[in-house]
Amino acid sequence: MDPSLDTWNFSSPLISLWINRFYIYLGFAFGISLWICFQIVIRKQGFAASLAEAVTSLGLPVAVINLQEYDPDDHLVEEEEEPFESTSEEESGTEDHQNLNSVVDVEDLGKIMNCVKKEKREKELQEEKSTLVRNAMKGEASERRAMITPALREALTKQVDAPRERRLLQTYILWYESHRCMETTPSLACANKCVFCWRHHTNPVGTEWRWKMDQPEMILKEAIENHQNMIKQFKGVPGVREDRFEEGMMVKHCALSLVGEPIMYPEINRFLKLLHECKISSFLVTNAQFPVEIRNLKPVTQLYVSVDASTKDSLKKIDRPLFKDFWQRFLNSLKALAAKQQRTVYRLTLVKAWNVDELQAYAELVSLGNPDFIEVKGVTYCGESSASSLTMANVPWHEEVVHFVRELVALIPNYEIACEHEHSNCLLIAHTRVKIAQLCLLFFFFLLFIFSCLSYSGYLLVCYLS
Repeated sequence: MDPSLDTWNFSSPLISLWINRFYIYLGFAFGISLWICFQIVIRKQGFAASLAEAVTSLGLPVAVINLQEYDPDDHLVEEEEEPFESTSEEESGTEDHQNLNSVVDVEDLGKIMNCVKKEKREKELQEEKSTLVRNAMKGEASERRAMITPALREALTKQVDAPRERRLLQTYILWYESHRCMETTPSLACANKCVFCWRHHTNPVGTEWRWKMDQPEMILKEAIENHQNMIKQFKGVPGVREDRFEEGMMVKHCALSLVGEPIMYPEINRFLKLLHECKISSFLVTNAQFPVEIRNLKPVTQLYVSVDASTKDSLKKIDRPLFKDFWQRFLNSLKALAAKQQRTVYRLTLVKAWNVDELQAYAELVSLGNPDFIEVKGVTYCGESSASSLTMANVPWHEEVVHFVRELVALIPNYEIACEHEHSNCLLIAHTRVKIAQLCLLFFFFLLFIFSCLSYSGYLLVCYLS
């Protein structure tokens, strides 16, 4: 016998556990598996209870039943006791009642929920139409729903690019004092859902005004206050010049392009009049879907029209307009622009692989509207959005924008490249009549200076002789 075995006592419990450790591990594994299965069953029952609570919150009768204990025959009597003769409305209600109280296949639950949601939407739509009819009959604008809700206000506020104010306080952009420019809008609504919209379609859309309307005096007052409050945040910030800060508090220009379609605002002409009375210039941007409103618009300092594409198909793809006759409205808007006796601008946003190849069609649109200026800029990527498929690959390089502009200028007579701003990925094309007008204006001021000098010299001579 091996003497080493004498040192082991096989009757010891510890030794027995060690020898049979495999069976112990197996027992533990089996117990853990049972516990996991038990937890899964409990959670499934918890999900059913949660689903029942959600359905109950919609006002629908529901009960949690264990299928192992359910007998369909127990409910046949209840289903057979429904009335068989009724009016069409009663039959409809009875059918819905049967659908809600009878046995429902799990696969049909989604259809029932969609039906309920559809009925709810139709009811809300009907109520909204009724409200609009009452408003039209009674003339009570106060019953119209507000254009902006608290949630919408929060979403739009987060999208404001506040850091740009610091840049504008330090520099001038192109030819005007951008640090004194207030950006606002009297209308959040728009008739397009453009793929490059930096608001990610959080603003309302529509083809006509159907919301409560704020008075233009209030809009202007609060716009100036909000602009000044935004400027105040940069007081004392390193790099902000004190003289520019003081100037920024005094609004001199107003860009009506923050969001939406400002020309939809019913009192847009009154609002523009208030701006001009306050010695504030007006830069209004429209999406070329409201030709009548363009014709009725009072003169502004500069009127912009967004020309986001040059053909019907590409315009539908990029702007995604709500109007069915969007292309004719687009063309009529450009014709209306040509008839305006004021400074006008085409605004082209280049989206790589979307609207940069149809140069001849762009040239034809230029001849249709005959604008004073054509502003061409590369699209700005505003991040991922479920409402758009754009990526950084759709943003053209500045060299590509320059190449596009040069080719376009070669196709449109009497237009020249006026200036370029590489940081903004933007170029400005101007009609030669603008340059001629500027030369005439300079010559006028020169003559006025000469006349003033001669007049002053004559005054001195008279004083000397007397």
